[in-house]
Amino acid sequence: MATDRISNRTRLDKWLWAARFFKHRTAATEAVDGGKVKLNGAAVKPAREVKAGDRIDVTIGEDTRSVVVRAIADKRGSATVAQTLYEETTESIEQRERARELRKFAAPPGADLHGRPTKRDRRRIDRFGGY
Repeated sequence: MATDRISNRTRLDKWLWAARFFKHRTAATEAVDGGKVKLNGAAVKPAREVKAGDRIDVTIGEDTRSVVVRAIADKRGSATVAQTLYEETTESIEQRERARELRKFAAPPGADLHGRPTKRDRRRIDRFGGY
């Protein structure tokens, strides 16, 4: 007789995928293995079980989000369902806003370069060791 196991826990990589932090479960697994995800402040393996009340720190690109698990899901649903699975901490929201403001005012890399180097620039490059 097969019984459906109702669980209040699931694998970390499955939960991250179901909560739509990553498009693919493989990407979630790689992020956990790469140290981009911390569970309750500690680096863990993708198979570690997550339960309601756990704190997860996820780094995606330059942004880091700290969320508290509110519900468990191991299947991917709609975005509105995914948003009910977690609650982002106020510190995390403030930190992301500050980082966004700093990035807005910082010059993008290579902004001071204006096309090809001139003959004068080329001589300077060659004098300092070149490419």
